[in-house]
Amino acid sequence: MLEKLQYIKEKHLDLERLLADPAAATDQARFRKLNKEYSDLKEIVQAYDEYAQAQTELNESKSLLKSEQDPEMKELVQAEITELQKKLPELEQQLKVLLLPKDEADSRNVIVEIRAGTGGEEAALFAADILRMYQRYAESQGWKYEIMHYNESSMPGGFREITMEVRGHDVYSTMKYESGVHRVQRVPDTETQGRIHTSAVSVAVLPEAEEVDVEVRREDLRYDTYRSGGKGGQNVNKVETAVRITHMPSGIVVACQEERSQLQNKERAMKMLLAKLYDQQLAAQVQERADLRRSMVTTGDRSAKIRTYNFPQSRVTDHRIGFTSHALPQILQGEMHDIINALKMHDQTERLKAELM
Repeated sequence: MLEKLQYIKEKHLDLERLLADPAAATDQARFRKLNKEYSDLKEIVQAYDEYAQAQTELNESKSLLKSEQDPEMKELVQAEITELQKKLPELEQQLKVLLLPKDEADSRNVIVEIRAGTGGEEAALFAADILRMYQRYAESQGWKYEIMHYNESSMPGGFREITMEVRGHDVYSTMKYESGVHRVQRVPDTETQGRIHTSAVSVAVLPEAEEVDVEVRREDLRYDTYRSGGKGGQNVNKVETAVRITHMPSGIVVACQEERSQLQNKERAMKMLLAKLYDQQLAAQVQERADLRRSMVTTGDRSAKIRTYNFPQSRVTDHRIGFTSHALPQILQGEMHDIINALKMHDQTERLKAELM
């Protein structure tokens, strides 16, 4: 591991020199690639430097302990040795996690699809709650989001389905754990007897794809236009600005109505289609590695119930890892850091086990 870390540090220094060369900026595509590679290695190098510094301090303290005669000084040195001996294994574990291979799509932006399932109008209202939860969380991370398509329910404030794009640093590496069925248990506003109802919403988190990631033939696509049914000014219900694209080989259908022009909606719908096709490719790769990575967290199985939001008990439970929190109102306001970090840690633990198999 230490040889690999030393190699990474040397590579990081080489990249730093390349980026400092004014000639590197003349090719913007290459410059962005080099800069991303440099950023990806930075955290590993910083952790390695901290580990190496702690190891040096431990060796020096051990040498000092042998030669030191003053009892009080020896006691101080021994305390420092004890602290460093505790710190080094933690740093080593951190390095092992950082050296784990990253998923190909981890650095991508995402498209989040939220669909109301079992529960009718109550499920549609919960879909809106889930949407707001992700929007608040995105804001706390400094990410940007934008609604791409939606289908409102008959009850005001609810959505049968809604699609949102989220852009920022390593969005997919964090949001990928949200794919699956989210269940809610609460008393609906329309319930006169005070009975608790159970509803469900499905979430799919798709990494955004570039055209080079997925091969799409023009003859495999069917384009349909229709009149938008949402907000959009004078053109709504007068001009066919909304676009639907059908990928005939896979049967995937996407639609976009949020932009004012047909061309803009076509571009956004194409982005959604590429993301879905790219997600299919990634799912196939994950399936191939299923014998090594059996965790539901990493497979993102969307048919599985992953989380329950119990309003009467103010409880949120993630069934994949047994995580429970009684801060339901805060989580729905986007304070998801604890649950996301627990999922990441579980994922890392499972991957470390797989590396040792």
